[in-house]
Amino acid sequence: MGPGAGLVCDLSVVRGIRHFFSPGGVSITNEPERVRTRVLVTGVVQGVGFRPFVYSLARELGLSGQVGNTASGVVAEVEGPDAAVSDFADRIRVDAPPLAVVSTVAMESLPVAGGTEFTILDSTAGAGRTLVSPDVATCADCWSEFADPSDRRYRHPFISCTNCGPRFTIITGLPYDRPATTMSGFPLCPDCAREYADPADRRFHAQPIACPACGPRLQLVQPGLETAYDEDALASAHALLVDGAILAVKGIGGFHLVCDASDQAVVTTLRKRKDRGDKPFAVMAADLDTARRIAEVDADEEELLTGIRHPIVLLRRRPGATVAEAVAPGNPDLGVMLPYTPLHRLLFDQPGPGVLVMTSGNLSGEPIVTTDDEAMTRLDGLADAWLGHDRPIHVPCDDSVVRIVDTTELPVRRSRGYAPFPVDLPVPVRPALAVGGDLKNTFCLGEGRYAWLSAHVGDMDDLATLQAFERAEQHLEELTGVRPELLVTDKHPSYRSRQWAERHADGRQVVGVQHHHAHLASLMAEHRYCGEIIGFAFDGTGYGDDGAVWGGEVLLTGYDGFERYAHLKYVPLPGGDAGVRNPCRMALSHLRAAGLGWDPRLPSVQACRELDLLEAQLDHDIACTPTSSMGRLFDAVSSLAGVCHRVGYEAQAAIELEGTASSDEGLGAYGFDVDGEQIDPAPLLAAVVRDVLAGVPPSVMSARFHQGLAELMVTLAERARAAEGLTTVGLSGGVFVNKVLLSATTRALTGAGFAVLRHRRVPPTDAGIALGQLAVAARVR
Repeated sequence: MGPGAGLVCDLSVVRGIRHFFSPGGVSITNEPERVRTRVLVTGVVQGVGFRPFVYSLARELGLSGQVGNTASGVVAEVEGPDAAVSDFADRIRVDAPPLAVVSTVAMESLPVAGGTEFTILDSTAGAGRTLVSPDVATCADCWSEFADPSDRRYRHPFISCTNCGPRFTIITGLPYDRPATTMSGFPLCPDCAREYADPADRRFHAQPIACPACGPRLQLVQPGLETAYDEDALASAHALLVDGAILAVKGIGGFHLVCDASDQAVVTTLRKRKDRGDKPFAVMAADLDTARRIAEVDADEEELLTGIRHPIVLLRRRPGATVAEAVAPGNPDLGVMLPYTPLHRLLFDQPGPGVLVMTSGNLSGEPIVTTDDEAMTRLDGLADAWLGHDRPIHVPCDDSVVRIVDTTELPVRRSRGYAPFPVDLPVPVRPALAVGGDLKNTFCLGEGRYAWLSAHVGDMDDLATLQAFERAEQHLEELTGVRPELLVTDKHPSYRSRQWAERHADGRQVVGVQHHHAHLASLMAEHRYCGEIIGFAFDGTGYGDDGAVWGGEVLLTGYDGFERYAHLKYVPLPGGDAGVRNPCRMALSHLRAAGLGWDPRLPSVQACRELDLLEAQLDHDIACTPTSSMGRLFDAVSSLAGVCHRVGYEAQAAIELEGTASSDEGLGAYGFDVDGEQIDPAPLLAAVVRDVLAGVPPSVMSARFHQGLAELMVTLAERARAAEGLTTVGLSGGVFVNKVLLSATTRALTGAGFAVLRHRRVPPTDAGIALGQLAVAARVR
């Protein structure tokens, strides 16, 4: 029986006939009344072993009927005793396969048809919608086979089953069957075909199924040498890594650039080739024990590292860790992940590096490379050799990044392992596409009660990223069936995402949503919250309704609108992006606005070589945009404290300031003045200057700044509660990736009697605003 053939089970012997014997020995047949029910199951129910699960459950309960995939989900017809059919309906949700997520179970009575068989039908296309599983890490059963020399998939780089492996990145259409994946070009060998067709096998209809006889092959391309394959390719890759080479390695959702994380020279070379600045690299540790040797790992972080998603987890670096300083210069944290594919594990199976840099295969600012031809051109000059394979990647998907704050998961980048699983909405929305922002772009499709956030796209200042955005948007439309009637954008007139929406509107309405309103709406939507909140939207930049750069906002908000209750006092942002790249300029601008002098002993003054230019800019208001940005205040304090004066990546100054903060809770707090809507940081800045000149360590100043900000937020929330009666506070915006601030603020607000909403499913950064855009605009008819 070949793949895709219908499968039949005869239940006549399973069902039997119940006989009860009277004391007189008379046999009485008591056959329960038969019913037939149609069951539609929606959610993540395709490619996760759901049909064989239904088959086995029906056989166990003695039911006849059939089950199949449709574009709407899994549809089963079951017939048998009423109690058994009811039990089936209950257990189909409770006992679902590990990767399945059952959203709804709808039942409809049908006429009894009779029969003794249960059949698995071929998939059918048509109108409707089902949910696609994200790519997930290799499961324990597959790892066991992978390590077993007697198993035919021993050391197979592409081992997977219905409980693990690629999904989202290989799907080309629905229903999710092998012909609609990038595995369609690999005909199954007889052994794999037998497993694929056997409902009792965990590889029944596992679309990525493969083995060394019929699956993809590894290949290593090295300039000037013959291409090596399979084990020879692995052996050459090991030797290159040991010798200090940089490899381009093809993963599930794109290429990584890989090298020995303990080798300062090679990591520095990679940083220069990639034009990375000081932005940290992620690393992959060979196993959990190795991860523990380089970083502190608590129970919640271990669960993330080893769970089905295997994201990059931000961990505190251990003193003396054998990881080159160039991996994460100036940063006390490391982004660590464990091998989530067989190929990754094979990179560690010979003596050599136990920790590898594993960063996205691209130049900084460009989208991740996914095709072999593209890798040979775009990664030429970055990689010394290419370890690839012939399984195509249909859609790119970067690694996800998360951290744990107070035992709770905080997404930083939501991509592999999470996308495209939807967020269930508190209110129905019309079909819409929200295009997000220009930094850390993700977009969002929504209709009804579902919103689908895309995988990470990237920064929209590169043509290749715009093209990747368009391809990913078309793919997600195909998978979800959403046909947007409305396009939703940020209000910034120069955002490329907004301009893309306007070019592609094709007569559809385009609606703009204020940036910080979108931040807070995304938070409310992920919590399914329908009321109004006191919202703190703190970030680096967002286009304000008055044309200024907002970012230190306190909004009284719901989906329908917001009131700007308070904001950080405007200060000049000198030179726009130049002010952002040079925190020392922002420090001096803040000092000038606060009426404080530029004492030559201050680190910011010493670091700013362009003092005359800056003074002229501020005196004559040349290229100065007013900003209320909390991110820029973090920059200013970081520079004043002598932590960071020039940045090579977004939020570097704030990240390094957070990293220096002392954990001593008795160090006090810097204060702010609040005058009506204006939050004036002048008292805080004066106190920082005094501490700097008194020789107070940066760790103490950082702790006082974070604690002062937490206390300010409690004061503002209490005023809003007294005036408006609101008791729920929301925290959103990139500043709340900061673990020190988020934890301190949550404790303080909870202690003051507030319910606190903070991000758990979508990032607080601009990577989450598309959901908020959708929630604000798409519910309006």
